[in-house]
Amino acid sequence: MSTTARTAELTSELRIAVMRTARRLRAERSDSSLSLGALAALGALDRHGPQTPGELADHERVKPPSMTRTVAALEAAGLVSRSPHPTDGRQVLVTTTPQARAMLKADRRRRDEWLARRLTALTQEERATLGAATEILDRISRS
Repeated sequence: MSTTARTAELTSELRIAVMRTARRLRAERSDSSLSLGALAALGALDRHGPQTPGELADHERVKPPSMTRTVAALEAAGLVSRSPHPTDGRQVLVTTTPQARAMLKADRRRRDEWLARRLTALTQEERATLGAATEILDRISRS
């Protein structure tokens, strides 16, 4: 089999495996009332701290008007709050509320527990392989 054919086969198999894993992890979400985009925005705020809606849109690679709608919906749900920007009076900072942080923690715990149960069924070598692959997949996802 040629290198091109092997790459094409790997591409297809990897795409399918990643999609199935992501779908299975989504099924473990503790609160399905939020869209994936809203959950991603909350997760980014939780990991990286307060951001302007524009910064959050850039981080999540969405258009600013879309993020403005997402932030408004999250604020209406009591999951984020806005505060004045400390140096730019035209801007606001968006931050997660305690309710959002508790929800995210429970959601991550549930999905991590599901995945941990699956990982314990693997051999040490398989877990090491996944550890190395994790770094590579993260690099691909950021490109």
